[in-house]
Amino acid sequence: MSRRPQAEAEAAAREAALQEKCRTCPGQICCTYLTQEIPTPRSKLDFDNLLWSVAHEGVEVFKDEGTWYLLIQARCRHLRPDGGCAIYATRPQACRDYSAEYCERDAPAEAGFELHFPDYDSLLAYCRRRFRRWDG
Repeated sequence: MSRRPQAEAEAAAREAALQEKCRTCPGQICCTYLTQEIPTPRSKLDFDNLLWSVAHEGVEVFKDEGTWYLLIQARCRHLRPDGGCAIYATRPQACRDYSAEYCERDAPAEAGFELHFPDYDSLLAYCRRRFRRWDG
């Protein structure tokens, strides 16, 4: 087998394995939250605004590979009870582009985050360490 067809066959096998991973996922973890990149917080006001965000149920903040994000726990309304997608054929591009290569079934995403603030208290503790006069 020449190199090109072999590489194509390997890529097709990888893609099939990833699709099978999604198809057999009991929890569809990736379909129960969304992330939104946010500007890097620098000032006390920036962090105070983040505290306001994480004071809301289902909102977390994390930093990964130098970039800050909001993580919003929100189940996709098109996720069927069996874990399948009710609009698979017409799903948004973000869903089409998503790869199960780094699936949370393999390891929780937060295990690799540089920083993770799942709630108000964890972010407040960080703010108090980062800013000497946080409370003053």
